[in-house]
Amino acid sequence: MSQQGDHNDDAALAGEYVLHLLEGDERAAFEARLALEPALRDLVRDWDESFVAMAEGIAPVAPPGSVKDELNAALFQDTVKPKRSLWSLLVGGVTVAVIVVGAVLLTPVLMQNPSFDPTFTANVVADDGTLVVAARFIAETGALELTREAGAARSGRVLELWLIAEGTDTPVSLGVLPAEVETQIDVSPDIAERLVNGLLAISDEPPGGSPTGAPTGEVLAVGPVTST
Repeated sequence: MSQQGDHNDDAALAGEYVLHLLEGDERAAFEARLALEPALRDLVRDWDESFVAMAEGIAPVAPPGSVKDELNAALFQDTVKPKRSLWSLLVGGVTVAVIVVGAVLLTPVLMQNPSFDPTFTANVVADDGTLVVAARFIAETGALELTREAGAARSGRVLELWLIAEGTDTPVSLGVLPAEVETQIDVSPDIAERLVNGLLAISDEPPGGSPTGAPTGEVLAVGPVTST
């Protein structure tokens, strides 16, 4: 076979490799050659750059949320998926980015009033940082003090605060947040006990709050409650 023929074959293989069309032994053999042949690595790089260029300028389109469920139902009909609780779903959504943003934004708020030592604190933050609410529970007063550091309710909607106690799947409404930046919510002894290792969440709701006793709109922000 000519060198030109070898090059064409390798170029095709490199394209298939980039597209993940090579499988099993064929892929392993190609990767073994990559470690030894700089020219082959160049072909893979060329394909990578070509496919990236093809994708430039194409606006991403988010598929409907039901697509994943429909695909799972079609592909894994015999697989029984364990039910995940609301607690586990929300905790899974507390990303490293949220924790970092929370740590930065919560510190100044707690320093504003050093006369009270908060028993519990939480920073309820959206993944993109567009909504940030710092919360601290003062045992001496039985009050949950809230400071909205960023964001606001959408037009014609309200923000509702929820507590999901550790090990439960039932959110408890702590009330609709007012338009003011700072507010205070009186907390009963029962709710205060459930704050331990709990999770605070804020959902988007119609005026007056959720009509069902559970979040009906999008959960915009979450934050774990920590003891001080």
